[in-house]
Amino acid sequence: MTDLVASERAISFGPFRLVPTQRLLLEDDNPVRLGSRALDILTALVERPGELVGKDELMTRVWRGTFVEEGNLKFQVSALRRALGDGRAGRRYIATSAGQGYRFVAPVSVAQAPAAAPLSATPTRQNHNLPQQLTRLVGRADAVSRIVAWLQRHRLLSIVGPGGIGKTSVALAAAEASINTHEHGVWFVDLAPLADARLVPSAVAQVLGFDIRSGDPVPGLVGALRDRRLLLVLDNCEHVIEAAATLAVAILKGAADVRILATSRERLRVEGEYVQRLPPLSSGFSSDHLGAAEALAFPAVELFVERTAERLSEFELADENAPIVAEICRKLDGIPLAIELAAARVESFGVWGLATHLGDRFRLLTGGRRSGPPRHRTLRAALDWSYDVLSEPERAVLRRLGIFMGSFTLDAACEVAADPGLLKCDVIDAVAELVEKSLAIVETTESEPRLRLLETTRAYALERLVESGEWAAVVRRHAEYYRNLFERAEGEAAARPADEWLAEYGREIDNLRAALDWAFSQAGGGPIGVALTTAAVPLWMHLSLPDECRGRAERALAAFGAGASRDARHEMKLHAAVAASLMYSRGAAGPETGMAYTRALEIAESLDDAEYRLRALWGLWAYHTARGRLRVALELAQRFHASAAERPDPNDRLSGEGMVGVSQHYLGDLPSARRHLEHMLAGYVTPDQTSHIIRFQTDQRVAMSVFLARVLWLQGFPDQATRTAHRTVEDARAANHTISLCLALAHAACPLALLTGDLTAAEHYGTMLLDHSTRHALARWRASGRSFQGALVIQRGDVITGLRLVRTHFDEFGEAGSALLPFFALLMAEALGRARQNADELAAIEEAIARSERTE
Repeated sequence: MTDLVASERAISFGPFRLVPTQRLLLEDDNPVRLGSRALDILTALVERPGELVGKDELMTRVWRGTFVEEGNLKFQVSALRRALGDGRAGRRYIATSAGQGYRFVAPVSVAQAPAAAPLSATPTRQNHNLPQQLTRLVGRADAVSRIVAWLQRHRLLSIVGPGGIGKTSVALAAAEASINTHEHGVWFVDLAPLADARLVPSAVAQVLGFDIRSGDPVPGLVGALRDRRLLLVLDNCEHVIEAAATLAVAILKGAADVRILATSRERLRVEGEYVQRLPPLSSGFSSDHLGAAEALAFPAVELFVERTAERLSEFELADENAPIVAEICRKLDGIPLAIELAAARVESFGVWGLATHLGDRFRLLTGGRRSGPPRHRTLRAALDWSYDVLSEPERAVLRRLGIFMGSFTLDAACEVAADPGLLKCDVIDAVAELVEKSLAIVETTESEPRLRLLETTRAYALERLVESGEWAAVVRRHAEYYRNLFERAEGEAAARPADEWLAEYGREIDNLRAALDWAFSQAGGGPIGVALTTAAVPLWMHLSLPDECRGRAERALAAFGAGASRDARHEMKLHAAVAASLMYSRGAAGPETGMAYTRALEIAESLDDAEYRLRALWGLWAYHTARGRLRVALELAQRFHASAAERPDPNDRLSGEGMVGVSQHYLGDLPSARRHLEHMLAGYVTPDQTSHIIRFQTDQRVAMSVFLARVLWLQGFPDQATRTAHRTVEDARAANHTISLCLALAHAACPLALLTGDLTAAEHYGTMLLDHSTRHALARWRASGRSFQGALVIQRGDVITGLRLVRTHFDEFGEAGSALLPFFALLMAEALGRARQNADELAAIEEAIARSERTE
């Protein structure tokens, strides 16, 4: 090594700096991705600027002790030239001396190298959910840079192009480059698994971690995004284009700092949309004299060579086969997916054999056409050929895997794809071959690996499945498998930790939806759908998807009226699911909630089902409490307590005792209420699982502590009341259950902080209530949070602004909206008095008294 590179020196040329001892190439202080052999070649050339460095000398230095063909050197020099931008925009760095070698022709300067900077930290998972890309993106650097720049200026950008063109890959690269410019990160939402466009807002909310609990999830989602600075990537919009466009417009109008990057086969066609049409990769012009170095200058050829070398390490592009490879890429229209599928077959057929097969296939599709077929026919041609070269078991398994939506397990593949003529061991072998041949993808998860077909591959496989006459049998096996899976999940829900249970079953929701769509179709199996819907209720509850749960449960109940054989136990569970879903999304006071719980109780009584008797009694108690029918609620609480006394779990009896205490609190019997609540809390042991939350909608210890704090305040023990309220909030946070936390804040911590005059605590708890209710799109609790915020503003002297905020609770929910209404009515009366609006003050007080009297 010469003195030029032996010391810690930086060699500069153009916008580049090379630090040989650090093996680092910088362009304008940004690292340049360069392979180790290309970097060795660059170092060897800049050591002797202007001098000819022979090809034999370079090969000896770069491939020490290894014999290689000259084509390898040409390939690496070509890669180096691309990295340097040699030949573009007036740049000129490396000159070729035909048959001899290369020389570095740009001026160089030498300076002391900067101290090695620590590598920037990889963005954490908290900032994004982008899947890791395992292969290099080829030929799209300019498009990615352009998209990143446009996203700084425009809030909606759509990447548009035909299937397989690489829209998702480009979007992911642009998103990754944008992580550090968005305070709240970059979030990727794959819409491909959604068969129902109405689920688009829920899919986005689920990725963002928002719980949508309303009939129309869009306003809640927009509200949750209002104060966020993030980039949202909506991938595969084409089959839900109207829903995606509507949601994008709502977000753009309501969340000023959210940017959207969409991919679709067509543009969204909304105001403010900028479109990046992604063209095919260039393959160059047809020529029999195209050499390897020249061919590699075209990104389609570069992609083909890289993907082939990944599977066939000894493959190299030579002058002899370069024209054939370029012709293959042109016949594939420069579509990356088609090129990658073709590259996967080089090992079996060689380049010339591959060209022959593809030529015949495309001639069949396009020869003699008057007007060219849609571009996706080229993808189908590539898939036809790929399918044709599979063995018969591999073909059968690929067809049958097309029935799956999203990812799936190997066990699922075996159960659905196997039949008497294809054993499970044969399915496993075939799946392994499909993965090897890039027709199936393995996704690594924290538990077990999962399989997935590319979207285009899945659509193709599904077409083949229908053509084969196997669809009816396979789709039934698919639904039966997921029915059995979710029946097992239902049995485990009460016994396993929630996070562990959800990690195993939560990712199956796409296949659950697909199975239910078939089951309730004309060709489907109604009894399978009813059983599957019933078993899936815990999943919807865990995922906070009450509207989907209610819709599916109501559809299953309708199947009974359409002639499906009645199963009383399923019907009972479905009515309970409808009621619980309504309570989550609309509140406990709605008449539909009461009717559904009443029907569930009737069936539970007829079946002598103790578990669902308790669930229905609890639901009816909550319903009548919310409606102000407090004596009816007390009777239901006493009935619950009596029924629970016969149950083996002492927590059930204690829950009933707590319900009695709550009812007596509302009826004004404070000593009895306190006695029941304290006895409940002294004996209640919070289970390790969250089954009590699924059964009774809230953490029972938290709920009863809330009312104990209220009783203590009313009895004249403010210090004990505030300590209890604070402890209740901490317990709710430890339970990691948003509804329970909002209950603790709205019914205990916030009002008690205001009543005791602790404005610092009131602000702290009010902000917490607003933050959590907004994040999880809980409109009722968010309105309460705004009202508490208004009360705080009033206490600080701005009566008019505070009144407007307090009125929010009344305006949004009216008389039956919340048990907090009397409290807010009194706050309004006090504020009106300060504002000297005495007539209004008196009216507010009289209304609060009348409301309390109506609750008798």
